[in-house]
Amino acid sequence: MISDVGSLLEAVDFAARKHKRQRRKDPEKTPYINHPIGVARILTHEAGITDIAILQAALLHDTVEDTDTELSEIEEVFGTEVRAMVEEVTDNKALSKEERKQLQIEHAAHNSYGAKLVKLADKLYNLRDLNCSMPEGWTEQRVQEYFIWASRVVNEMRGTNSTLEASLDKLFCERGIEI
Repeated sequence: MISDVGSLLEAVDFAARKHKRQRRKDPEKTPYINHPIGVARILTHEAGITDIAILQAALLHDTVEDTDTELSEIEEVFGTEVRAMVEEVTDNKALSKEERKQLQIEHAAHNSYGAKLVKLADKLYNLRDLNCSMPEGWTEQRVQEYFIWASRVVNEMRGTNSTLEASLDKLFCERGIEI
């Protein structure tokens, strides 16, 4: 049987292979894999999460949405619990961006505890990233609109993790967004 550390490393390796040619939209074109690793790190270091399935889901949360990975592949390698969480946080790319964003707001409150944690850490990572550097082609107005939208998603998950929520609230307050 693979140890918990081995299971996490399996998820890191899987995500790294799937995202190997992708870059973030920041001016430095950061390797994309830094994002899911950062999301998992927020969960462990800031929220104290040690549940291996949740951490695996954090590492894999963008693989189905942004690569050729199928949910069945996630289930085959990592099991049904991880698959379910990844599925909950995966946007349907067949829908318009506006529809996807609205569905995130509508579905957030109904997600499992693990999926909510992944979503909160994902939003925290992305908002911190936006505060450090604006993606190419974005305006300050677009960044502010992203913060406002993210606050609506987060508001639907209140009561999930006070530490993550406090960190997010600090960012929202800095942007003048009422919580």
